[in-house]
Amino acid sequence: MKKITVVLNNEEGLHARPANIFSRIASQFESEIVLYKNNNESKRYNPKSILSLMSMGAAMNDKITIVAEGEDEDKAVLDLQALIESGFSEKGE
Repeated sequence: MKKITVVLNNEEGLHARPANIFSRIASQFESEIVLYKNNNESKRYNPKSILSLMSMGAAMNDKITIVAEGEDEDKAVLDLQALIESGFSEKGE
């Protein structure tokens, strides 16, 4: 299991466009991935679901914990961390 916490740094938070990008990237991994907001582990969010991500209501400066477990867990966590830290700028944009 791989786990990391990242601060959401884009002004709009995790609204429709970033949620779509995040979900698309997360869905590329075989690992089971779960997100938590602000260290609240009683509420789990599925990053492979746009609706789940949007229901999180994540805003700028919220802490997002990414937990991945599976064959590609290291790459999943690193790529999703990089996506958040980039302000949801996909490679090539």
